[in-house]
Amino acid sequence: MFEVIRQSWANSPFAARSATRDTETDQSRLLSVAHAIEHALKSAEAEHSGLKARMDDVLARAAITLGNGTDEYLTREPADIDLQNQFDSQIANGQLRLENLARQMQAFSFLKVALQTRFPDFKPAARQS
Repeated sequence: MFEVIRQSWANSPFAARSATRDTETDQSRLLSVAHAIEHALKSAEAEHSGLKARMDDVLARAAITLGNGTDEYLTREPADIDLQNQFDSQIANGQLRLENLARQMQAFSFLKVALQTRFPDFKPAARQS
């Protein structure tokens, strides 16, 4: 029986890849994950920044429609009431999205730290586009 095994190995002996090639493969795999995390983080940050600027604008416009009189709500025109209700709805939706994006950014940052912690020898090189 050992003769059969010895003959098969003589024709195609087992050889593991070189340590250099294994390291390159591992680095490539980790780089792919690191880039995906970084892309997701940057995308969420960009969306958060843009939405925050638009939210600041709509809050300023909503404040103008409210007026500054203590009893202004009593004499407000129906069109202004409708506009104020639209602002309220949009502001609530925007705030929910900002909170969701903040949670995502926190999670992506955690993943980034976890990757660095679990693979301390991994040093992602600058990405070439």
